[in-house]
Amino acid sequence: MSYEYTGLRADTVNDMKSAANAEFVIVVAEDDPSVRNAVQRVLELEGYNVSVAPDGNAALDMIVSVKPHAVVMDVMMPFADGLTVTRELRHRGIRTPILLLTARHEVGDRVAGLDAGADDYLVKPFAVDELLARVRALLRRNESLTSPTLLSLDDLTLDTSKREVKRGENTLDLTKTEFDLLHILLEQQGIVLSRDYLYEHIWGFNFETNSKSLDVYIGYLRRKLDAIGTEKLLHTVRGVGYVMRKP
Repeated sequence: MSYEYTGLRADTVNDMKSAANAEFVIVVAEDDPSVRNAVQRVLELEGYNVSVAPDGNAALDMIVSVKPHAVVMDVMMPFADGLTVTRELRHRGIRTPILLLTARHEVGDRVAGLDAGADDYLVKPFAVDELLARVRALLRRNESLTSPTLLSLDDLTLDTSKREVKRGENTLDLTKTEFDLLHILLEQQGIVLSRDYLYEHIWGFNFETNSKSLDVYIGYLRRKLDAIGTEKLLHTVRGVGYVMRKP
């Protein structure tokens, strides 16, 4: 399979590239040399510091030692696949934002990656602009992780520094995606957030308009919140989106 990255012009890259990007370290883990080199070059042209790994074991070691700001990682790699590496990083408490690359496009595969703890999922072949948009979203997410905040609504509290959510005295067991979804809804409680907005800010880019991923996670989150609390706090505004507020 060949990858043709179109639309990459030197003058455009130079215009977009910012000296501020030099402070960001990104690990690229990909066993296909052509894809790995292409992604590395694209990111370096944007001014990012890029470290590369050719397999899952090398990626895990590199991420632990380098402590990058974001990771772009293939799913299918030798020694340890991307899902295994992602689960191990989350098990160790490493919250570095992760973008998974894969040739599979089925929703089930995408959800499996997100459930493993990944932040976003990009199907090959992909356009340069989409890759860069998703990387920028990962870096924005990384900044939010470094700003501990205690958010609350009624008897619900979310502590970003501890990655902990409580309803009253009960601690809720949330996945990475459920936590991030609740975080953004609580940050803007009382404001109806559109589906497009949530897709962009949770998954880093707009999925296809008929995607059901958001509905699935809203359902998971609502069941966990309603199982403990007496008041419904997560509401659907039909035709618009979702909002956190007291009834």
